[in-house]
Amino acid sequence: MKKKKIDFSFIENMIRSKTFGIINTINQDGTPHSTGVLYAVSPTESKFALYVVTSTKYKKAKNIKRNPQVSFIITYPHHHIRFAPSSTITINGKVEILPFQNEELLAIFSEKRVLRMITKHLDSEEAENYIFLKIIPTPKVHVYGVGYNIFALRKGHTEGGYSVNIPEKRL
Repeated sequence: MKKKKIDFSFIENMIRSKTFGIINTINQDGTPHSTGVLYAVSPTESKFALYVVTSTKYKKAKNIKRNPQVSFIITYPHHHIRFAPSSTITINGKVEILPFQNEELLAIFSEKRVLRMITKHLDSEEAENYIFLKIIPTPKVHVYGVGYNIFALRKGHTEGGYSVNIPEKRL
């Protein structure tokens, strides 16, 4: 089967279609820690990045402070064909910790209702403990099954695996 040619703009649109992902950090003892988070995406005219809001009290924030390397996975389950594995997009990168009082990032979070709900209800006292995590990706995004017909993947589980590069101007 000839592999499809899928570019970063298609993958970026898929990333923008969701708001939930799984961030993977490294614990102090070197073991992995995974947690589900809501995320936002940088504007299309700027460098590509993902943003997560979290408390400095949470394990993921403490892990990132020690080791900023993360992996971020977005899943696309097949709701009607439950036996099929979910499609995924995996972004590896490094996190930069930014202050919560950032008008540009608060504006990005206000674009989607579920994200707006996170930032809207934090009073000034709570906001002192919150930060933004900016996930700065490596150039290569790893993908499984996104953009493929589920029946085309029946020939073998490796058929849908591919990667795309983030354009240089977006890094």
